[in-house]
Amino acid sequence: MGTTQLEAVPEPKYRHLKAVIGEALDSEFAVGEVLPNERELAARFGVARATLRQALEQLTLEGRLQRRRGVGTTVAPPRMGVDVSTSSQDWPGGPGDAWEPVGCLFSQPPAAVAMALATDSDDEVHTVRRMLVRHGQPVAAELLYVPGDSFEFVCTADASSGAARAGEVLRALRQLPLDGQDRAVELGSARADDAKELDRLPGAPVLVVTTRYVSADRTAAVSVATYRADTCRLTFGD
Repeated sequence: MGTTQLEAVPEPKYRHLKAVIGEALDSEFAVGEVLPNERELAARFGVARATLRQALEQLTLEGRLQRRRGVGTTVAPPRMGVDVSTSSQDWPGGPGDAWEPVGCLFSQPPAAVAMALATDSDDEVHTVRRMLVRHGQPVAAELLYVPGDSFEFVCTADASSGAARAGEVLRALRQLPLDGQDRAVELGSARADDAKELDRLPGAPVLVVTTRYVSADRTAAVSVATYRADTCRLTFGD
């Protein structure tokens, strides 16, 4: 069988423009500075606005730029490292845990979570919502699913909902012996509720970390944490 030599494909204009704008970001703009509007940028670089949008979109996906509602496109700070290793081997809410409880509901988990918890698809579980905030900016949102039969839980009168109820569920969970945990990371798209809390547009790229906590040879809890892909750099210990 003969071979076919492929012709060299010229680099798309937006890729070259992305590199040019990237150099300008390093030399002319400060972190947090708002970029000129698309019309001005397109005129400066002598390109069509469609080409400019492609370049800006790529720089946004790479975390070089941020698009903020009511502000515009700004120069993003360097990605912050977030340790997602399993070296700590501790329950959520333990010492040194920077996540902030926001609320807690009793609701049906997604099908994949129900399967991991070995519960029926229509069973309701404790669903704790927490946020991770760095330098005053939300960088991740978490849903922690805990079956009601994982522990004996009695909600006090002043913790019927909200962060107080979430705190009680976390304290009860930490009374169980933790045998281990496993973790998976994948690229995903921001759902509407996560996008709103993380100040992102729905469908924006995010990093999803799913953690399964094991106690007494069963899955006692499942965490699904959604990290902003434009501001976070996930690390796995040393």
